[in-house]
Amino acid sequence: MGFSGARLARLRRVLSGHVDSGAMPGLVAAVSRGGETHVEVIGAQSFGGPPMRRDSIFRIASMTKPITAAAALILVEECALRLDDPVDPLLPELADRRVLAKLDGPLTDTVPANRPITPRDLLTFRSGLGYVPGEPPIFQALAEAGLAPGPGNPELPVAEWMRCLGELPLAHQPGEQWLYHTGSDVLGVLIERAAGQPFPEFLRERIFDPLGMRDTAFHVPADQAHRLTASYEAGPSGELVLRDDPRATPPSFPAGGSGLVSTVDDYLAFYRMLLNGGRSGPHRVLSRAAVELMRTDHLTEHQKRQAEPLLDAATGWAFGHAVITRRTGMHSPGTQTWSGGLGTTAFADPAEDLLGVLLTQRAMDSAGLPGHFTDFTTTTYQALD
Repeated sequence: MGFSGARLARLRRVLSGHVDSGAMPGLVAAVSRGGETHVEVIGAQSFGGPPMRRDSIFRIASMTKPITAAAALILVEECALRLDDPVDPLLPELADRRVLAKLDGPLTDTVPANRPITPRDLLTFRSGLGYVPGEPPIFQALAEAGLAPGPGNPELPVAEWMRCLGELPLAHQPGEQWLYHTGSDVLGVLIERAAGQPFPEFLRERIFDPLGMRDTAFHVPADQAHRLTASYEAGPSGELVLRDDPRATPPSFPAGGSGLVSTVDDYLAFYRMLLNGGRSGPHRVLSRAAVELMRTDHLTEHQKRQAEPLLDAATGWAFGHAVITRRTGMHSPGTQTWSGGLGTTAFADPAEDLLGVLLTQRAMDSAGLPGHFTDFTTTTYQALD
């Protein structure tokens, strides 16, 4: 496997410590190298609940984003989309955009957009739409309209969500600045319209079925709800409180930015496809060139500074997830990685032929990576033989 057995024991000991401390009820972790996989299943699916299982289902939140990006690139390869064409024909709600004259100014003080939004803008989060630090008036308007970035699926139907989004100005000119999240939700709608079929069906046919991702979807069927882990977040006093309950019905808006549930083996299959240059067994999901686009930093240094603390000087943004640009920690340059705000993280390191997936039920409570994410990365790399 290329792992040290004794050092894998350290990985389990460190991760078990986070569960034993009460920081979370349980977790599932997997590391894979050279086609061999080591999995740790620790704790319970909820506090006082049934034991954790290898096939337990987790809300992966923003780890949905790389999957959405891969789906968009499938359509780019088929020439149903072009990276630098306007999205206006398929997303007329976003045509003829107005842009805020000042970020903290009133929503009525706008100027015309310099150019249309493109698929590349959505993939790189430079469309002028997304989370705005400091929560100025434009962010408050997004929240009031039910459009604010967040884990899970929006309550509005797709058409209504797009209509509301189209009524608000952009925070920045297209291509100007990195704004988190909303580009992936819009990208899901673009994929649906370009493919001429519902977004969940497209993901199922073009990614999930070829990769054997049987448990990845936008909802958990009623007969599988017993496998869905509880989701917790920190309460006012720091105690963990139950955040939400399982849903057995498809959402009205399948969110390309944060809506999927998955298992450790399903997500390993997706990242293994990327590590293998777009191929999984007999199936080629993406070309090697498209996979390279998904591990290439597309931001300027100025845009990365504006994206702190979600990104830093050693981390760029590719399509749908971050990419490590220079080694300042354990990850090799070229590593693709991202985390989900409800407690999940994953990485694919081509230089080491290494995959790691950690799924927990504890929501992140700050922009920085929690200690158990860092400990998972550290103990994975220290276990390499």
